[in-house]
Amino acid sequence: MILLAILIGTVAAGVGSVWLAALLSFAMLVRYTQHMLSLAAGALLATAFMHLLPEAFESQASAQELFAMLLAGLVFFFLLDKAELWHHGHEHHHAESPGGAHPHDHGHDHGHAAHVGHAHGADHHGHRSGGWAVLAGDSVHAFGDGILIASAFVADMRLGVVTALAVLAHEVPHHMGDLVVLRQTSGTHRAALVKVSLAGTVTALGGLVGYVLVAQLDGFLPFFLVAASSSFVYVALADLIPQLQKRLGLRETAAQIGWLLVGIGLVTLVSSMAHGH
Repeated sequence: MILLAILIGTVAAGVGSVWLAALLSFAMLVRYTQHMLSLAAGALLATAFMHLLPEAFESQASAQELFAMLLAGLVFFFLLDKAELWHHGHEHHHAESPGGAHPHDHGHDHGHAAHVGHAHGADHHGHRSGGWAVLAGDSVHAFGDGILIASAFVADMRLGVVTALAVLAHEVPHHMGDLVVLRQTSGTHRAALVKVSLAGTVTALGGLVGYVLVAQLDGFLPFFLVAASSSFVYVALADLIPQLQKRLGLRETAAQIGWLLVGIGLVTLVSSMAHGH
C-alpha cells in the first residue's frame, strides 16, 4: 500500500508539475520569449539558492564538502558546454566558413540583434549544452525529490501526500524555466515537453530507491541537492542571462528585471509554502 502511494505521489509530482508548467508557459512563449527567458533565469537561480542549497546545508554534511560538490558541478557543466561546443562547432564551421562569421559573431549578435542572436548563434552554443545540463540537473533533482517523498510516506501517509503536493507546487515555476531552455534546444514544444517529462519520471525511480534504502541514502541526499543546484546556476548564468545582456530602452530593461524578479518570487513563494507544511 505504501509503495503504491509512493509511486502515485512521485509520478504526480514529477510529471504532473511538468504538464502544469507547460500549460502555463507555452501559452506565453510565442509572444513573450524574452520575458520568459528572464523568468526562467530567475526561477532556476531561486530554485538553487532559495530551495535546494538551504535544504542541503540544513543537513549534517559539512559546508566544505557541499561547496566542493557545488564547485565540481559547475566545472562539470562548463566542461560539458565545451564538449558540445567542440562537437557542434566543427559542423557549424563547415556550414559557415564561406562567410567566416561564426566564432565571434555569437556575442555581437546578442548585442545588436536579439532575433538573429536567438535564431543563429544561440542554437549552436549554449542551448544544446544548456539543454543537456538542465535535463541532467532535473534528473538528479527529481531523484532527490523521489527520495524525499518516499521518506515522508514511510513516516506517515498524510505527510507523504502533503510532501508530494509541495514538490508538485514548487516544481511548476522551475519547470517553466526548463521548458523555455528545452524549447530553444529542441525546436518544438512537444520535444521539450517529452524531454522534461522523462526527466520528471526519475522522481518515481527515486521513490522506489528511497522506499528500499530510505535509511542508507539519507546521508547522500544533500549532495544530490547540491549537484542539481549547480546545473541550474550554470544554465542561468552561462546560457540564459548572457542572452538578456543587450542594450535596451528603459522600458524593456524594467520589464526584463521585472520578469526575473517574478521568476525568483514564484519559486521563493511556493518554496516557503512547502516549508510551512
